[in-house]
Amino acid sequence: MNKSNRISESELEIMQILWDNNRPMTAPEIRKILQKQKDWKKSTVLTLIKRLTNKGVITCEKKELFYYTPLVTEQEYVDYQTQNLVDKLYNGNLKNYVLSLCDNNKLNENDLKELRDYFMEGMEGMDDE
Repeated sequence: MNKSNRISESELEIMQILWDNNRPMTAPEIRKILQKQKDWKKSTVLTLIKRLTNKGVITCEKKELFYYTPLVTEQEYVDYQTQNLVDKLYNGNLKNYVLSLCDNNKLNENDLKELRDYFMEGMEGMDDE
């Protein structure tokens, strides 16, 4: 998913609104939600929406107003960015990424137990194959 790595932090805020609302939205609706968090002008929001449309990560449908819908799901974006991070910092080695989290106390005991249980369930499923 090459499109999603080009999403800036500001553009990501608009994507998050579209993902959270899970429906086509107009620019005024997006701006109204953003006003609670940002002091962006109408032109800023419209510029960011236009960039996202040009990048092919949202689509635009004209009715009485323009309605914007994401073409990239939040999970697709997260998966791509996670893989990109692992590739850049750990040469694609996911094990080293997880070890880094463990070694730096980023995972607590409950996290580790959940991971252990998750992997044990996966190992049991491998026995069936």
